[in-house]
Amino acid sequence: MTWSATARGAHQPDNTAFTQQRLPAWQPLLSASIALPLFFCAGLAFIGLGLGLFYSSNGIKELEYDYTGNPGTGNCSACALADQDRAPPLRCSCSWYFSLPEFFPGPVYLYYELTNFYQNNRRYSVSRDDTQLSGLPSALRHPANECAPYQRRASGLPVAPCGAIANSLFNDSFSLWHQRQPGGPYVEVPLDRTGIAWWTDCHVKFRNPPLVNGSLALAFQGTAPPPNWPRPVYELSPDPNNTGFINQDFVVWMRTAALPTFRKLYARIRQGNYSTGLPRGAYLVNITYNYPVRAFGGHKLIVFSNISWMGGKNPFLGIAYLVVGSLCILMGFVMLVVYIRYQDQNDEDEDEE
Repeated sequence: MTWSATARGAHQPDNTAFTQQRLPAWQPLLSASIALPLFFCAGLAFIGLGLGLFYSSNGIKELEYDYTGNPGTGNCSACALADQDRAPPLRCSCSWYFSLPEFFPGPVYLYYELTNFYQNNRRYSVSRDDTQLSGLPSALRHPANECAPYQRRASGLPVAPCGAIANSLFNDSFSLWHQRQPGGPYVEVPLDRTGIAWWTDCHVKFRNPPLVNGSLALAFQGTAPPPNWPRPVYELSPDPNNTGFINQDFVVWMRTAALPTFRKLYARIRQGNYSTGLPRGAYLVNITYNYPVRAFGGHKLIVFSNISWMGGKNPFLGIAYLVVGSLCILMGFVMLVVYIRYQDQNDEDEDEE
């Protein structure tokens, strides 16, 4: 069968300006008078934005401490030696004493940071069962195959929550104490552990299974905790609104990081006398040292930080804008020189003609 230009077949488009691509269009000719101002204006805009981002990032205050426990780095070294090559590690505690010479403006956020931990590893990142984490009872008893080898225990019981991500849950804990007067007692600084996870994670992606006779423990009956967990998931917190699959620490950990060095929010300091920030003085952080990192050459840190309108401290974005803006202006000058040089040559050629 041959195609006829006059016949209207099933696949023949309508004879309209839109289907026949006859709509009016603007086709600019990029002359030097148009391109050069665009490069200079874009460069100035990028440099202005970059300067704002860079100085805003530099205005953010941070205080961090590496408590990995390498030999000679503090009293956490004893915990690191005791925890090495143990899974789960022995329970150990250590402390970090520091002083603030000036007021640390709020709101203050407390993070933990891990290095050389590849949560973006492909097999690690898929080792979870989102259906189980959504609270579906059938998935609770039949974990997905992606969770292997943390799918079932040797006894045959299904693991809840299953997978390598849940099995490697960060379980160090911290408490902050403030010495208001030199030589006086230390007073505990309240840490707000609520609202540290994304709202959509806590209320949409992560849900507990339906209660059985009003008990969450009965809902998880017939399951086993991950091998590295000392207690089941329904005992993560005494608060019934913060335990099980909706536990804030658990939800924060399950959102995997894209880079091997990452920070995750542990708490906010925004209550009582510390709502505006941390006053000057001596402080103490009590650390419950549980999480082993020396086996894979990692480090773990405590980070106190405040934020600005752009978020946390991140000088890269400002530097990137400054570099791009400088390149735009540099290329603008290069094209301007080329334009002036060849424009004069064209004028001479036209005069000779």
